Amino acid sequence: MSDTPGYLYTLEIILTVPNSTIRDIYRLPIGIRTIKWTNKTLLINDRPVYLRGFGRHEDSIIRGRGLDLVTMTRDYELLKWIGANAYRTSHYPYSDEVMDMADREGFLVIDECPAVDTENFSPELLKRHKTSISELIRRDKNRPSVLMWSISNEPRTSLPGADTYFKQVALHTKTTDPTRPITIALSTSYTQDRAAQYLDIISFNRYNSWYANPGRLDMIVDRVVSEAQSWHKKYNKPVLMSEYGADTQPGLHELPDYIWSEEYQAAVLSRHFQAFDRLREAGWFVGEFIWNFADFRTAQTYTRVGGNKKGIFTRCRQPKMAAHLVRKRYHALGVELDGAQLPGDLEIYAASFLPRDEF
Repeated sequence: MSDTPGYLYTLEIILTVPNSTIRDIYRLPIGIRTIKWTNKTLLINDRPVYLRGFGRHEDSIIRGRGLDLVTMTRDYELLKWIGANAYRTSHYPYSDEVMDMADREGFLVIDECPAVDTENFSPELLKRHKTSISELIRRDKNRPSVLMWSISNEPRTSLPGADTYFKQVALHTKTTDPTRPITIALSTSYTQDRAAQYLDIISFNRYNSWYANPGRLDMIVDRVVSEAQSWHKKYNKPVLMSEYGADTQPGLHELPDYIWSEEYQAAVLSRHFQAFDRLREAGWFVGEFIWNFADFRTAQTYTRVGGNKKGIFTRCRQPKMAAHLVRKRYHALGVELDGAQLPGDLEIYAASFLPRDEF
């Protein structure tokens, strides 16, 4: 992302009565930019954009899901430190304060409505789903940070009824706001999916070497590349990976790389980076989103150790080992794609014979 985000104008609306007395004044920060998309690319101001960022949660160790302005500021500073340019509001609209800061700081947001694991495709649910999307768009339609709408997270799109249901949800979203692309964070296999045909951008969640084939780091690159290629071949639309990652217990170190260790998380991310760079060469792969930005609390279960630990930052917002790896990648992408400058502290001196451009 740029050190100088796009300029925010202030739209001022003044309500007067016949004698010119001012009855009310409303001021709205606005940004001016264009969003376009084709079957291969996503463009802002007619320039291709590659998204690098995270899925997130509104959660912190002291206030939980409550608004915490200090933690919010810390989060945005960490996003800038790591070189991200985007995030997804998984899996619900975030507070106005969080969105206001995204506008000010120049981040790109995939704005998601609260529809998770959708499977009961009834008329009543469809009505509520449309209402939820209408309310989200009504609130956030003027925000320059909002890049696209996510109309669901991991719905059961292989079930009978998903086709008709999501055709109507997609049509409603596009009718309400035709200026932005729409997506779904899909978890169904491309061979069984019935909904992606109605989307503009294909986003998929997949946990290779974690939920599937844990420990098999050697399988990641080929599986990610193959699945992304299959989505694009089937629908001829831009593709991004909206979730991937591995749980990590802070301070746990193991060699060889072993699940739950900080080394394993870094290795999982590294293999995905290799896959993404192969996919970027094709021209239609438009983004990568790690799950998650920071650890977060979940319901108590024997499959979790103090919550979801897939964050590259702890719940207290301190970096794990993988955060430094991600920082190097995201800033390198910024140099390659945006002409950005590398931070001066990105490299740590080790020896005089190491080339400066290796990190």
